[in-house]
Amino acid sequence: MKKPVRADVKVLERLYATIRSRKGADAKKSYTASLFAAGTPMIAKKLGEEGVEAVLAVQAGDKPALVHESADVLYHLLVAWADAGIAPDKVWAELARREGTSGIEEKKSRKRG
Repeated sequence: MKKPVRADVKVLERLYATIRSRKGADAKKSYTASLFAAGTPMIAKKLGEEGVEAVLAVQAGDKPALVHESADVLYHLLVAWADAGIAPDKVWAELARREGTSGIEEKKSRKRG
């Protein structure tokens, strides 16, 4: 019997914990471990591929595909964070910092370089 889905934002933190637990695991038994074993370039490539697939779903107006591809993008983004040693709370803090700020103003405030 399939266990019920816990549909809340904490799923990202649970997934991140699972992803981190796969670092150094057997790459033949875990897709996530195989990504870590392949290294940062492969992780970046997969994230990019999933991003493109999400864009195509948006352009096609295919909502079910966009849901599926969004999950893929989020998973691969979390793998990239884990690879880089970035915990989700760092990203949440950045989002909180930007909350209530105009996107146009936030972009203007970024340092150019």
